[in-house]
Amino acid sequence: MDVQGSCDVRFESVRDAFTEQIRSGNELGASVVVDVDGRTVVDIWGGWCDAEHRTPWARNTITNVWSTTKTVSNLAALMLIDRGRLDPYTPAAKYWPEFAENGKDHVEVRHILSHTSGVSGWEAPISLADMYDSASATRRLAAQAPWWEPGTASGYHAQNQGHLVGELVRRVTGKELKRFVAEEIAGPLDADFRIGASDADRNRIAPVTPPPPLPFDMDTLDHDSPKYKTLRGPLTDALAANTTAWRRAELGALNGHGNARSVARILKALALDGTIDGVRLLSPDTIGLIFDEQSHGADLVLDIPLRWGIGYALPETETVPYVPQGRACYWGGWGGSLVIADLDARTGTVRVTVDLVLV
Repeated sequence: MDVQGSCDVRFESVRDAFTEQIRSGNELGASVVVDVDGRTVVDIWGGWCDAEHRTPWARNTITNVWSTTKTVSNLAALMLIDRGRLDPYTPAAKYWPEFAENGKDHVEVRHILSHTSGVSGWEAPISLADMYDSASATRRLAAQAPWWEPGTASGYHAQNQGHLVGELVRRVTGKELKRFVAEEIAGPLDADFRIGASDADRNRIAPVTPPPPLPFDMDTLDHDSPKYKTLRGPLTDALAANTTAWRRAELGALNGHGNARSVARILKALALDGTIDGVRLLSPDTIGLIFDEQSHGADLVLDIPLRWGIGYALPETETVPYVPQGRACYWGGWGGSLVIADLDARTGTVRVTVDLVLV
């Protein structure tokens, strides 16, 4: 299967490496985009949409991008900060009064955006179907107590950050997160990205190919730890991402659908002072908030050193040596999708993949 698309001669090594990954079988199907100073210098795709190799990955193929969705959801929150609708250093309960329950009255907006709120998942029992009901799911998050002292450490909000951010967006704008993204981000930028997916998208969605089982027994973990409670609340089923119920839900942490081109179109705003082709999303001052370090140390859920700013992770040499030092930020999703914005070089790099592997 040949790799398709365009690649500036200076970046032929990127095409070569990508081609090798596809031909070796290490990659089932994926797309890669690199943008430098507002100009797309790499826009390539290749491989297959399915494990049976029946459908080639095409230019307009989209897929579930898992936690890369968070990079767009948190952009929405930063846009509201930029407009003065949210204050990152103010308790979230100012906008969402019910969230003050059970000792969360001092949890600030920045704690939600930096995974330091202490509310990294749902108290059990919780199912995937429960997560699809946004109103009920957010009420449950508002009612529960934090699992550690907010602001003292990060604990990756793996599945629920989109519900937390989405409720803040809804409270201050009256719009659901998926509508805000459609009308105020993807629409103005003509970016082929959405939270969830419509029935009209069905024939061009590359279904998720599940990974092998986890290499450890979840039940061996401390059942009172944030890691256990987060990963079990609820337990993720990769194949759920291929269902109609998943695609119709608003999961701002998990079920964004797009490809490298559309994600890069949106997130390159971070590297371009907040404006893309005349569409202003952020001011340089608000982008600067991203680099206000909120935590740096072993994440209580992922068990790796992470450094969080407001909305995005920041360079950490031990965990992500490939992320440039300086004014750079990043995050990605299950299986290896990844967004890196290097503000010093005015460069954005995005990789989106369909086959999930343990990374």
